[in-house]
Amino acid sequence: MSDDTIRLVTIGRMIRRRRRLLIILAVLGALVGYGTSLLFPPRYTTSASVLLPGAWEERELLTQTQIATSSVVIDRAAATLGRPAGGGGELRDRVSAEAADGNIIKISGTADTPEHAQQLADQVAQQFVAFAARIAGDSTDPEAAARPEELRQMVVRTSRRITELADAADPGRSVESVQTRTELAKLRTTLQEAVNKLDQADPAAVRADMVVMGPAARPAGEAPPTRTQLIVAGALVFFLLAVIGHLTAARMSRRPRTEPEIAAALGSALLGTVDVPGERPARRPEDRGPRARIRRLLGVDVRWDVPTPWTSGDEADRRIRYRRVCARLREQVPAARRLLVVVPDGDEIALRAAGQLVTEAESGSSAGSSSGEFPVLRVVAVSVSRPLVPDRGTEAGALVVLSAGSWTAGELAGIAEACADAGHEVVGIVVAGTVRARPTRSADRAPDEATPALAVRGHATGGPV
Repeated sequence: MSDDTIRLVTIGRMIRRRRRLLIILAVLGALVGYGTSLLFPPRYTTSASVLLPGAWEERELLTQTQIATSSVVIDRAAATLGRPAGGGGELRDRVSAEAADGNIIKISGTADTPEHAQQLADQVAQQFVAFAARIAGDSTDPEAAARPEELRQMVVRTSRRITELADAADPGRSVESVQTRTELAKLRTTLQEAVNKLDQADPAAVRADMVVMGPAARPAGEAPPTRTQLIVAGALVFFLLAVIGHLTAARMSRRPRTEPEIAAALGSALLGTVDVPGERPARRPEDRGPRARIRRLLGVDVRWDVPTPWTSGDEADRRIRYRRVCARLREQVPAARRLLVVVPDGDEIALRAAGQLVTEAESGSSAGSSSGEFPVLRVVAVSVSRPLVPDRGTEAGALVVLSAGSWTAGELAGIAEACADAGHEVVGIVVAGTVRARPTRSADRAPDEATPALAVRGHATGGPV
């Protein structure tokens, strides 16, 4: 797994074999999302639109949006809504403005209820229009308001005086009089254009056209993130984190999975691989505690990173593999009469394979062979955390049987060292794997001969199994 590309089939196998754990983690994430939603009360958002007539440049619209969210406008809205002194600071984070198409300023307000959100947006829009009108030139000062009117009156009087001067000039009697009348007419035209421009630039006209386009709509739903979104997001985040955690752990795993890696970790030669029909592992006495029950409940007692077993041959085909391993073992140690079969404690696949190997060795010895009998095998289960192998007695060496990908290189090296400390030489390695069994066909031997022998646990010493 550490050197393979993570494929969709790997993710699918992990989800299928860890579905209980993933479902529980997703439910836990949903509960976390629900708890988060309780810490953040629901929010409702609505918008009020203000129309700005005429031609406006982009920077001018940006200036208007800044005015709409200024502290002056927010404070006035807070005072109108009955907020205490300094309430504008709280509302400032709940009000936003943006320029939309068509010279429209959209002012958005967020509150804890739809009614409050609607009132906030409407009030800020009204205060914005009033404040923008004041900036444009609206003032309560009578003198300031009278100055444009005085200027108009002055222009009117000047125009009348020009007309009187033009009438008083000698019409058509001299060139100078004609030029005078012409210049006076140009002056009157210029003054009239100035008055027209002054009327067009009147801030009051702009003020009259800047209007709020109706009240804000009452929001029908919560503003994101809603409670439902937080619950779904929590479940999804926990689910994805669990998937990524499983894939990362498998990617970083240093457990030997190939035969050469296992042989290098134990420092011995590989004698062959054998198949064990896949079945539900039997419960051991140590699997009855609360931790074991929790592991079974979560489904973590079954490894997910092991590929789906292939369909193998029938019982006769599998026994051929065991007999070939026994034959290689006899060739490896021709003078040996007894050998110790070391199985890592907790490796159910290897334990079943070792039992079948013992059965095949006994049946081969009883049937006789021209090249010699198979050695007598005795099985012991050794703890990988603190490996301790029985001292050497009549055995001529140790045969290690294990399943691939179940143990780290350090644990396998510890088993090899424990064998050396007990005076046993590791004469070979057998790797066991699970397969899907086919219906058994008739074989040379009776079915009762294929029954695996039981293993001796711990530090058992003595005769063969």
